[in-house]
Formats: sequence, structure tokens, C-alpha cells
Amino acid sequence: MKTKWSTQKLIYTGMLAALAGVLMSLEFSVPLMPPFYKVDLSDVPSVMALFLMGPASAAWVEIIKILIKLITVGTNSFYVGEFSNLIGVALFVVPLWLIYRRMGENRRAAVCALSVSVGIRTLFACFVNAFITLPLYAGAMGVSLDEVVKMVAAVNPAITDLTTFIILATIPFNILKLGVNYLIGYFLYERLHGMVPVFKTV
Repeated sequence: MKTKWSTQKLIYTGMLAALAGVLMSLEFSVPLMPPFYKVDLSDVPSVMALFLMGPASAAWVEIIKILIKLITVGTNSFYVGEFSNLIGVALFVVPLWLIYRRMGENRRAAVCALSVSVGIRTLFACFVNAFITLPLYAGAMGVSLDEVVKMVAAVNPAITDLTTFIILATIPFNILKLGVNYLIGYFLYERLHGMVPVFKTV
């Protein structure tokens, strides 16, 4: 029976990873945001995998979706966006799962874990954007960091330097993207929880 459940979880994880890869490719821009900031719903399958099958499944969904996008679509951010997503895998999986388990693996635990995760990932995104991804993006384009900020200012004149970039672009973008993904992921998790036997074995 244990092998049967393991096989089923492997299949479900693969299906969710494939779905996440497709959703990651269906990205769209947000008004007043940098052209390389795009919203997609690829975290939805990851949220479902984490709550329904555990942290290992969620981590593999996150990793595989990045590989799927790179193979099928390529990159529009010189691999900087994909690198940032890869860094965020641990920040997505570990805090969510620890809080969810510690609070009893119930609805309240899921909501609290998702809320905390939004804050953690948004704060980390500020650090990553300021010191890793933006400098890498600028380097890949062969321009200075200030020039990248000026590019962003073309769609949002209120952005004048790195600080305003973080405040007016990075923070609201991440709250929006994560909030939408987490809300949909939680809604679907609620609908699926208890419907499929394999999910009860986590």
C-alpha cells in the first residue's frame, strides 16, 4: 500500500508540475510596473502540492516548472527571473510548511502560513532585487543599475531611484502576485482536500 501511495503522489506531483510550467509561461504585465515584472499563476499548483502532499512535492513542482519554462519558452529576463524564482523555492516551502504543521494543519493554519509567507517572500524579494537580480539584469543588458531604474521610470515617473523602485514596484508587485496565487491555491486546496485518498496520507 505504501508503494501505491508513493506512486500516486509522484503522478500527482508530476501533473501539478506540468500545470505550473504551463501557467508560468502564461504571464502578463501589470500597469506601472517594470517590463520584466510579470504576473503568472504558477504558484497555484505549488500551494496545492504543499498542503495536499507535503513540502517535497511543492519543492519539486517549483523546480520543475522553471525547467519547463526554460525548455519550452526560454527566458525574457536573461535568466535573472528564473534565478530569482529558484532562490525563492526554499523561502516558499520551508516557512509555509513549518507554520502549517506547528499550528495543526487546519484551515486557520493554512491561512496564517500563507499570510506569513507573503510577508517573508516580499521582504526577501526586496533584498534580492536590490542586491542580486537587478544588478544581474543590468549586467546582462550591458547597462548600469541607474539606467535600469530610468527604464522603469518610463512607465512610472514616481520611480526615481532604487529606493522608490523597491517601494513602488517590488513590494506592491510581490504582494499582488503572491496574494492572487495564494488565494486561488488555497481555494482549490479547500475543494480538493479529502476528495482524493492519497492526499490524506501526508
